[in-house]
This record gives sequence, structure tokens and C-alpha cells, in this order.
Amino acid sequence: MSFETAIGRVLGAEGGYSAGAGDPGGETNWGISKRSYPALDIKALTREQAVGIYRRDFWDAGHMDRLAPALAFQVLDFAVNSGIQTAFRKLQLAAGVADDGIIGPITRAAIAQKSATDILFLFIAYRLRYWASLSNWPTAGRGWARRAADDLIYAAADT
Repeated sequence: MSFETAIGRVLGAEGGYSAGAGDPGGETNWGISKRSYPALDIKALTREQAVGIYRRDFWDAGHMDRLAPALAFQVLDFAVNSGIQTAFRKLQLAAGVADDGIIGPITRAAIAQKSATDILFLFIAYRLRYWASLSNWPTAGRGWARRAADDLIYAAADT
């Protein structure tokens, strides 16, 4: 999966500007939060600027091009939604290795030994469990569940 395809899907789920009411990340635009990027003018952030941030700070920093294409999208989507370290830790749980948040040779070897489909199912299950554990699940859970359903549809198409 190319970064362009993955980011197009992610931005379709994230949408544009939100003042951040009820969102722990606060004000967001294209999924970029004020909490994570306090120096940015979030309201004025363009789609192109958001894409650049996601390429540099998520896709490239996470070496997502080394993952199976279907998995790369899922990890990117969860990283945008819940933070890159959270996404990496859940990927490691799905791979059956220590969840230290570092996708290194041990994690990549474990991923390579399992079927991409098995890891996808586990990863999305851990994602749903994580969301359900959050205090804002009662208000945000419906949207997150829809996003997980969409991601399952993507997973079926991508494998």
C-alpha cells in the first residue's frame, strides 16, 4: 500500500477542523491535534501540511513501508487516532512480542512469522479494547466503532 492511498483513507475518516469539545487532544484539523503539535496554528493547517506531518512523523518515523501493505494502513490509521506509541504497542501485542513501542527487528521477525490476516484481526481487536477502556468511550465510541468497521472492510480488501 502506498502512503498516498493510506493517507487518503485516513484523512477521509479524520475530516477537517474541530474545536475539540470532548476530545482529549483538543482542537484538531485533519486529525492533527493541538495537544501533539502545540506550536501549530491548527485552525489554519492545510491538508497538504497535514499530509507532510503524517509522512514525516508517522509513516517514515514508524518505517511503515516495511510492514505488509494491509497492516501499514491499519497501523497508520490507529497512530493518527490514538498516537504512534499506542499503535505500535498494540501491533506488538498482535505479533506476540513485548509491547515496548519500538518496531525493531524482533517485532518485524514476529510479524513475518504470522499471517497478515491473523495480525490484522488481533490488531483491530486490541484497538477496540483500547478505545473501550477510555473515559470518553461513551461519547466517542460509536464513531470509533464505525471506524473499526470501515477498517475491517479495508482489511478484507487489502489482504
